[in-house]
Amino acid sequence: MQTNKLLGALGLCRRAGKLALGSDRVLEQAARGRAALVLLAADASGRTARRLREGCEGLCPVRSLPLSQTELLPLTNRPTAVLAVLDENLARLCEGCLDAAPPDAEPAAANPAAAKPTAEPEPKNKSIK
Repeated sequence: MQTNKLLGALGLCRRAGKLALGSDRVLEQAARGRAALVLLAADASGRTARRLREGCEGLCPVRSLPLSQTELLPLTNRPTAVLAVLDENLARLCEGCLDAAPPDAEPAAANPAAAKPTAEPEPKNKSIK
């Protein structure tokens, strides 16, 4: 569910023309101060992740996505491990989707309807002996 919201937010960035794809273009946009948020695919190589984190240090936040390059294909039309959001408001929207807890991770105390009873309740119709 949360990945659908994240893909929707990234799709909005793409349609608005505020999404840069590929490590070279992302590093260029970050150096120019245009990147508000850099996103790494879950299956990005360690070398790529290290290069981007070092290149964007002090310029913009770098976050990891819960999505692989294959899952990003409908959005990017090619395998891409690195994305940059070029708008502050859209970056906040994407970060909000990343920070949102999955619905099944909600503790049982916060959702009493989801708590399962530990003992079986007594039947309502007791026969008197």
